Amino acid sequence: MFKRINWRSLWWLLPGIPLAFFTLFYFYPLLSIFNLSFTTDGKLDLSPLNQLFSTSYYAGLLWFTTWQAVISTLLTLLCALPGAYVFARYQFRGKGTLLAVSTLPFVLPTVVVAAAFTALFGRSGVLNVWLMQVFDLTTPPIQIEQTIWIIFLAHIFFNYSVALRMISSYWSNLDPDLANAAQLLGASPQRAFWTVTLPLLRPAVTAAAVLVFIFSFTSFGVILILGGPRFATLEVAIYRQTAFLFNLPVAAALSIIQIAFTFLLMWLYTRTQSRVNRPKRLRSAMSTVRPISTRRDRLIVSFNLVFMLALLAFPLAALVLRSFAGPNGWTALYYRELFVNRQNSLFFVPPATAVFNSLLFAVATVVLAVSLGLMVTIVVAGSGRPTRRRGTGWVGHLLDPLFMLPLATSAVTLGFGYIISLDKPPLNLRSSIVLVPIAHTLVAMPFVIRSTLPAVRRIAPSLREAAGMLGAEPQRVWLEIDWPLIRRALLVGAVFAFTVSMGEFGATLFIARPQTPTMPVAIFRFLGRPGALNYGQALAMSTLLMLVCAAGFIVIERFRLGNEGEF
Repeated sequence: MFKRINWRSLWWLLPGIPLAFFTLFYFYPLLSIFNLSFTTDGKLDLSPLNQLFSTSYYAGLLWFTTWQAVISTLLTLLCALPGAYVFARYQFRGKGTLLAVSTLPFVLPTVVVAAAFTALFGRSGVLNVWLMQVFDLTTPPIQIEQTIWIIFLAHIFFNYSVALRMISSYWSNLDPDLANAAQLLGASPQRAFWTVTLPLLRPAVTAAAVLVFIFSFTSFGVILILGGPRFATLEVAIYRQTAFLFNLPVAAALSIIQIAFTFLLMWLYTRTQSRVNRPKRLRSAMSTVRPISTRRDRLIVSFNLVFMLALLAFPLAALVLRSFAGPNGWTALYYRELFVNRQNSLFFVPPATAVFNSLLFAVATVVLAVSLGLMVTIVVAGSGRPTRRRGTGWVGHLLDPLFMLPLATSAVTLGFGYIISLDKPPLNLRSSIVLVPIAHTLVAMPFVIRSTLPAVRRIAPSLREAAGMLGAEPQRVWLEIDWPLIRRALLVGAVFAFTVSMGEFGATLFIARPQTPTMPVAIFRFLGRPGALNYGQALAMSTLLMLVCAAGFIVIERFRLGNEGEF
């Protein structure tokens, strides 16, 4: 009885640890900013909010943020649906590797993507130079820098893999006999898709659309770097109000609107995603795929793979080529310079040190994110819950969207919140390197939760009940039943946390100390300095960071069982 009570108490206290971490390092810094911004002489002052609603500029800002996110979402789904069909219904060599590499753009820092798109589409980029040489042109034929079109391309580049993986994972388990039966009854393939397949796919498509919309709605680096001064989302406006104008009241008001809006979207996403895992007439993914045997199959697969190559591989390939292109031909000079400390500046930090810092922070992030994320997953899924009474799942329904909030929160606002709130004992962490892995953990935890949650939800309750009937205590049931079934999915989440930490840029830029930069921060510094050598080193370090992330996702596919993991 003592053990049973102890386990029951432990389960109910389990969400307390991640909630305490989240309260201390997420809500407390944000509340500190809001208190500073909306309080005058100890009294509530809502004039910043009134300023937002009384100025047409901010209404236009919200309108642009919304419509560009809607169009970006529609374009991403339009591009990803054919690819999802190919990966769900065909078996071909290199399929797993291609799926892993397709996810690489999602975790690349914005500075790397900006360098890649500039290397491909810039006025002196690879594509323009090639077209000018082939067609003997005097001016670059492609001029989309700082236009809405390059923003749409970059959003598709970032979010394509999210929609591809979510939809193809769900599609691969749908019984193809349902659509085949409709065709046997006289329906054309197109009508069978619209009337049978698409309604069955609706939960996955809706979940993917909501998530892509959230990422586009909160877009920061893409708009700031590639869009130029002409365009601004709420996130960019928060950055400009904070970093340049130091207008914290308006920045906080914008943050309130963004957080409230994205919380509702996250709640909608998690509710939709939970429907994806409800029992349906599903089949093993291996039984629904077929080999490429006909000319039509070859055309479908080839077209989609070529499109994926053009969309995802060409910008990254251009980045790699430019990193080896010197003024006198091919060279590895920029890579050698990464490991040379020339001591030209008092504040100079060797790039090799940035690599070490990134690895150190990533390891610490993995430990924190996996530990806290597993606790949240157990509570959200109800694994090992000591009671079956109705209504006990409300805690999980609340925690699931709650721990997704860091993905939709301004990194700039959060960074300034740390500076304001964590500057007094016992939490005087403003100048501590501990703050970097803490911020990375907040960003990485949603990926750990989304990776492990499907594996926990798919454990049949009858397995736990059978073990309990045989006399196993709850803790032994978890160790003997749950842990073996979720540990590989948890490893997937760990690799996600590692790669996300390696590529995190927004928060790190504001809280990392000058003497402890990470690889993305070092890349940003190189890009901000004049000279071909600095630009070449930025491209070289971007290439190395890209390769680290690619290796991480190959490991993910190596340890993934079936299609575990969800965004």
